[in-house]
Amino acid sequence: MKTMLSLKEDDTYLVLSEAGWIETGAEGAYRHDTRFLSRYRLDLPGFQLLTTHQPRPDRLVQRWGLLEGPTQAVGLRRTLEVRRGGWRDRLVLENTSLEPRTLELALEAEADYKDLFEVRGWARLERHPRREEGPDYLRFRYRAQDGLEFTADLRLDPPASGRRWRVPLEPKARAEITLEVRLESPLAEAGPALPDYAAWRAAFPLRLRDPRAQAVLERAVDDLRALLLATPYGPYPAAGIPWFVAAFGRDALLTAYMTLPWGAEVARGVLRYLAAHQGRTVNPENDEAPGKILHEVRLGELSRTGRVPFRAYYGTVDATPLFIILLEAYAHWTRDWALVRALRPHWEAALEWMLRYGDADGDGLLEFAREGEGGLVVQSWKDSHDSMSHADGRLAEPPLAVSEVQAYAYRAYTAAATFYRALGEPERARAWTARAEALQRTFHARFWLEDLGTYALALDREKRPLRVKSSDPGHLLWCGIVPEAVAPRLVATLFSEELWSGWGLRTLGAKEVRYNPLSYHNGSVWPHDTALFAGGLARYGFRREALRVAEALFELAFSQPDLRLPELVGGCPREAGEPPVPYLDACRPQAWDAAALVYLVRLAWSLDPSGRYAAPPGLLYGWLA
Repeated sequence: MKTMLSLKEDDTYLVLSEAGWIETGAEGAYRHDTRFLSRYRLDLPGFQLLTTHQPRPDRLVQRWGLLEGPTQAVGLRRTLEVRRGGWRDRLVLENTSLEPRTLELALEAEADYKDLFEVRGWARLERHPRREEGPDYLRFRYRAQDGLEFTADLRLDPPASGRRWRVPLEPKARAEITLEVRLESPLAEAGPALPDYAAWRAAFPLRLRDPRAQAVLERAVDDLRALLLATPYGPYPAAGIPWFVAAFGRDALLTAYMTLPWGAEVARGVLRYLAAHQGRTVNPENDEAPGKILHEVRLGELSRTGRVPFRAYYGTVDATPLFIILLEAYAHWTRDWALVRALRPHWEAALEWMLRYGDADGDGLLEFAREGEGGLVVQSWKDSHDSMSHADGRLAEPPLAVSEVQAYAYRAYTAAATFYRALGEPERARAWTARAEALQRTFHARFWLEDLGTYALALDREKRPLRVKSSDPGHLLWCGIVPEAVAPRLVATLFSEELWSGWGLRTLGAKEVRYNPLSYHNGSVWPHDTALFAGGLARYGFRREALRVAEALFELAFSQPDLRLPELVGGCPREAGEPPVPYLDACRPQAWDAAALVYLVRLAWSLDPSGRYAAPPGLLYGWLA
């Protein structure tokens, strides 16, 4: 399996080879959904890479050695630090031998300015960046088809003719080479500075007894900081590296929810950003509608010129109720009811979208069907095209009413009732409570599959249930829509061999026709999905079972060389002494997986059966204490 290194600060990130260079494939220097540099490498003849270390997600430290047998003749220490809009790469060479040495090093750099979607294999544009070069600089300029100009500027110190350095070193002498790189983009937004790492870490005063668990948790907290984007509305978590360094609705809402109460400023930033970008008009091309919360914002050339519909794309059915759910959770933890009042036009517009546009046929359920060409066919969280299938393997035809989306709506309606009670409007509160209760009854009647002991994955366009076992009912428990009498049987189904892999919940049961353990959504295990299941277990009082899930996810992180939860892993059964089978295209770090680890600690630190944090925290569970 090929290992890639990622470094990020704000809107700028590097995807590097295991050796720390940009050489091939998706490796690159990225900003605003654009790969500026497609090659960045120092030719170090004879040197061997000895160590690679990332003290923080924005920094890389390497030791290289020119060896004669096992003995070092020349040592090289490399420190690379990414900043917003660029990076600094410093190399310190030291002759550790007793003989004079002369070294020759060379810089290789190329720019292609590909849109991120092109890097992923989508439609391609013809580009011809202009190259300018002098002894102390190398510059690549590009004018996009919409007239915007981008520049990659590399400064070389000391200057190097033809980008080659000849470095004479006497015994014990040192020399230094520094590269300063700027990625200049007209799309940069001014916003409040992101918190530094010291302040960010101090905001998460979480200490676990087990040193392995503590190391995993600290890595997750650092990754959450690294993934932040500075916006005029506050910090906003990008979804994941390398493909999703952008503002996503669903991902950011769940990430922010899971980091509460410690990440309250992130939750506030997410809510304010999404309110500012809430749908205003009916536009089938990007699935926009009044009150709808967006799916993603992309800044690359394909999006800006309309070749893909993601400039501001609204093809998600669940971000709108999740917006309301996050606002209620934020208010609960912070008591900041001023934000609830300030965002009242937005959460009321979201509720109106759910009733008018989300439930187009008036049956009380939220459905979706793609409006524009080029957008997502499936618009719930399992958004691959083949994730919604019947028991015989046929793909379900939209409009689709997906199970967990109804649970989100239920929880959003109960949140609306909470808002109106707090605002002194009891009649409206009672109306939304009644709506939630009616949805709960309707949902159970139409989705519950008595013979399977679970809920249908979805209803298709003919309102036929998708009679397959899936992980989605874990979200139903998280939202509280499941009747208490049914919960034990549902929990038993979710922990059955068909769904529980040992590392987490399979997205699709192992006996289903479309099951594939290394598919994106048809049998793989997504840690955030499993973490929400843990939250549902805690909500219904299944405390030991919630701990079992928490332990499995921490152990999954223990099994990874970088101590991270990947975006997803294969759904193969867990075998003693073996790591999970990787999904090779998984993002790492991924925001909602890093947040899931913080959330699991919150769950372990003494939750009452309703899913609320009980203060002061009780030290309940061994290493999660």
